[in-house]
Amino acid sequence: MCLAVPGKVIEITSSDNLLDLKGKISFAGIIKEVCLAYVPEVKINDYVIVHAGFALSIIDEQEAKQTLDDLATIKNFDEGVTKL
Repeated sequence: MCLAVPGKVIEITSSDNLLDLKGKISFAGIIKEVCLAYVPEVKINDYVIVHAGFALSIIDEQEAKQTLDDLATIKNFDEGVTKL
């Protein structure tokens, strides 16, 4: 199973070559460089879904926060099951 995670675009590095379009994405304060080639229309402060170092789509802030809340719930559930 693959998991894509939402993050907030905090910096975009422009390039003449679309394949070199990169940005810095914040995942709850953890900053990673991500390829933005699939979402060239992205802007700073947009939220994107990222998988394997590639931003796959732009999502709205509410959807990003809901996804992060859902992931936290899954993590808490998993930790509870592990303790049984």
